[in-house]
Amino acid sequence: MPPFLVLDRLDKSFGTQSVLRGLSLTVARGEVLALLGPSGSGKTTALRLIAGFEAPDRGRILVESDDVTPLPPERRHFGMVFQHYALFPHLTVGENVAFGLASRQNQAEKERRVTEALALVDLPGFERRRVGEISGGQQQRVALARALAPEPRVLLLDEPLSNLDPTLRERTRRELKRAILRVGITTVLVTHEQEEAFHLGDRVAVLQGGELHQVGSPEDLYERPATRFVATFVGRASVLPGVLEGDGAVWVPHPSLLGDSAGPVRWSAVPSPELLGAAPGEEVDLVVRPESLAFRPPSDPRALAGRVAERRYAGQVTYYLVALPAGGELEVLAPSGAAAVGDTVHVAPEPKGPPPRLFRRAQGGP
Repeated sequence: MPPFLVLDRLDKSFGTQSVLRGLSLTVARGEVLALLGPSGSGKTTALRLIAGFEAPDRGRILVESDDVTPLPPERRHFGMVFQHYALFPHLTVGENVAFGLASRQNQAEKERRVTEALALVDLPGFERRRVGEISGGQQQRVALARALAPEPRVLLLDEPLSNLDPTLRERTRRELKRAILRVGITTVLVTHEQEEAFHLGDRVAVLQGGELHQVGSPEDLYERPATRFVATFVGRASVLPGVLEGDGAVWVPHPSLLGDSAGPVRWSAVPSPELLGAAPGEEVDLVVRPESLAFRPPSDPRALAGRVAERRYAGQVTYYLVALPAGGELEVLAPSGAAAVGDTVHVAPEPKGPPPRLFRRAQGGP
């Protein structure tokens, strides 16, 4: 089955600043694709190109094989939920939802569409309520209902939960997910929040500096990051310098990290695609997740010695920040009470978590 929405080698610059470079993505019918990245990564510009608010310098946007690149926003038939919702406070909820419906529709048809759209977002009977009388989460769902009322081909969400406090954001995120699943609409979401991208997105595309680093399921990005940026931007991770040994799948820590560790230390790791063909002795960065490390006896030949500098309690488990002798740090997820601040501990890989991964040494270190 061909993809429903295609971004084909999109370039965009503003003056001398290149914002997007060769962005290519596909979205299946009914799929939710999350564009994830830090500020300035190009994700919002990509959404504006899809919506038609900006024109690409090069490249095409296709929907069901139709090139919509030259079409203005009103002819693309896309629904948009803006970051600040853009609701009209002097209108009722029903009037806000009806605002995007075609003027040629008769009143009965408009009322039917408004009722259906509000039911989709779990706000039945809210037609006569004033926007100022409802909560922030309910306003977000009104904005979603307004976008869904005209039955758009594609739904676009621009940081839709950024204005909500953490508790309300989590509840509204679940409600938003249910509404999107109920409609089954092809959706593109922009966010800088990893948790939001992982919860709402079937797949997640990670952007940085105007370029696509990786696109895949949340599990792919977390357990099998393709670039050093994805490995450190997605989830929690520690980065340590070292060198390759043998066939390029063994990491030997930099001598300054060894401290009181007895004998040579070697960790098995998965080389990233960028290390294909790398020679033994090449400098690399090792990236490892907290759950992929554990406290071990000093006799473990793989163990690195360090001191517990910080701890963050999380119920039955705690995140321990272990400072190594030369200033490097490892974050270890271990049972609560396993160590106290100031304790000397020995850390080694834990096979239950994602294996450590190796990347080319970053300029200037971790």
